[in-house]
Amino acid sequence: MTVAVYLPLADKTQWWVDMLQDLLPGWTVQPLDEVTDPEAVSYAVVWRPRTGDLAKLPNLKAIVSIGAGIDHVLADEALPQGVPIIRTVGTDLTQRMREYVALQVLRHHRDMPRQLQAQAEKDWHAIVVPVAPNRTVGVMGLGNLGTAAAQTLAGLGFTTRGWSKSPKSIGGVETFTGPEQFDDFLSGCEILVNLLPLTDQTRGLMNAELFGKLAKGACVINCARGPHLVDEDLLSALDSGQIKQATLDVFHQEPLPTDNPFWDHPAITVTPHVASQIDAATGGRIIAANLKTYEETGTCADLADAGRGY
Repeated sequence: MTVAVYLPLADKTQWWVDMLQDLLPGWTVQPLDEVTDPEAVSYAVVWRPRTGDLAKLPNLKAIVSIGAGIDHVLADEALPQGVPIIRTVGTDLTQRMREYVALQVLRHHRDMPRQLQAQAEKDWHAIVVPVAPNRTVGVMGLGNLGTAAAQTLAGLGFTTRGWSKSPKSIGGVETFTGPEQFDDFLSGCEILVNLLPLTDQTRGLMNAELFGKLAKGACVINCARGPHLVDEDLLSALDSGQIKQATLDVFHQEPLPTDNPFWDHPAITVTPHVASQIDAATGGRIIAANLKTYEETGTCADLADAGRGY
């Protein structure tokens, strides 16, 4: 059984190849760019594959996304139709997202950017903020990661809301469903966390219209996908004071170009797509288990729905 692996960076590709080869004894795991017999490849494990690469593998049984999202696979305009896509999810990835969301929400809640500024200015400046139950936090997207994040925030005492395409019931979280309840979800929201999948319907959703429906001086956190955000609208909302602060972990172009204004903006925190960063040790075990299960049964629990986009 042959597995081809591709990531944009060659050293990262080899890292994954070595890990998966140890976890799949008897299988052949190699970098996609070193495949000499495309017809022998049964599985492709990829992150942001280049357009046309997967179409060169005529006998693919499944494509594995190195991550929970599949939008980077669907972006391939030559993607072979009908080939199942397997997401990579698991308790370690969920835990990482819980930690990241809790950290960033608490930073904004306690106004740590202003506190750090005060330290740099040697200003003994005591910032008084409301207690968590008096702070409304909203989570857009209630899949595995969004549900876990919302539960964590509720556990910290925040007044927590969640919005999703389909109805969800989560203890301690007020849930909203569909476009007809979107404005009610946004109204009065003081910290907004985006964990939506990237689809045609959610692309550009974080725009001027959305920002205008949040509480004045709200903070936003995007740890889903860069194209959810209209960059210029965020900058304008920060300039006007409608948005106070933003934390951005994902971007239209990654790595974020050094001349992007986000790097130097005093109200923006940039992190390099690490909210739920997958490592080869963790991801390799999940992927190897999914590949073995799929090879034995023709299915696995983490199959994505390409029609929905996630």
